[in-house]
Amino acid sequence: MTETKAGAAPEAAKPLLALNPKQESEFKRKVQEVKKRRKKSTEASSLTPGVIYVGHLPLGLFEPQLKGYFEQFGKVLRLRLSRSKKTGGSKGYAFIEFNCDEVAKIVAETMNNYLMGERIIKCHVIPPEKVHEQLFVGSQRMFKKPLFPAVTRYNKRRTEEQVAKMTDKLVRKEWKLRKRLAAKGVDYDFPGFAAQVPQKKKKTSDSLNASTCSEDATPVCTPSVLERRKSIVVDDDDADDEIVVKMPTVEKDEEESSEEEEEEEDDDESEEPCEEDAE
Repeated sequence: MTETKAGAAPEAAKPLLALNPKQESEFKRKVQEVKKRRKKSTEASSLTPGVIYVGHLPLGLFEPQLKGYFEQFGKVLRLRLSRSKKTGGSKGYAFIEFNCDEVAKIVAETMNNYLMGERIIKCHVIPPEKVHEQLFVGSQRMFKKPLFPAVTRYNKRRTEEQVAKMTDKLVRKEWKLRKRLAAKGVDYDFPGFAAQVPQKKKKTSDSLNASTCSEDATPVCTPSVLERRKSIVVDDDDADDEIVVKMPTVEKDEEESSEEEEEEEDDDESEEPCEEDAE
């Protein structure tokens, strides 16, 4: 006898043959019928999947945690956690599909009104006719957080041009709203965005604020500018047929010195006769 090698591949099953060669064709037909019956019986006995809804989930539970927790009841085929498209956060409910509907019923009965993380879980079975065909579309794909969540997008720093563009858009939108209200006969006055937009200051005449030297950054209230303003005001008064007497500019120091000299002379004259009387 020859010893068979360990780990050798088993030989393929030989085809079944009838003992009577004349009945070979009929024997093969019966074998095919038996195989078909086995397939039908296995299909009939196959498990039908069941889907459950799990709501009021606590914060911090995502796909890996939910799958690891619910796999203790049975095999989880698919799981979908509802998330926000803007922030990527959980909405607090999920859909879980088990390989057997009986397991799904047991899970729904066990987990309904179950306290988890200071929240009472709500769980029930979804009938097969109410399960949407696209309920688990994309559930096998790994979730990726949005690149530009709403909070980051709205709070980002904007340039002055972007702010001006947004302001103009809001004011135009508000103006259209006021126009529609007026067309409907609604008399409603509200400040809106237009009241919050800073009003541009009216520019004064360039002739009054302009400096004598355009190249130098001199302040507006320089003596030369003040003199120029005075002359402009005088010209305006002349246009109204008013008489204006222009006095020559005299320095204050010279006037004060002349007045002091006159007072001293008067004092000297008054002192001389007093001395004569005393003698």
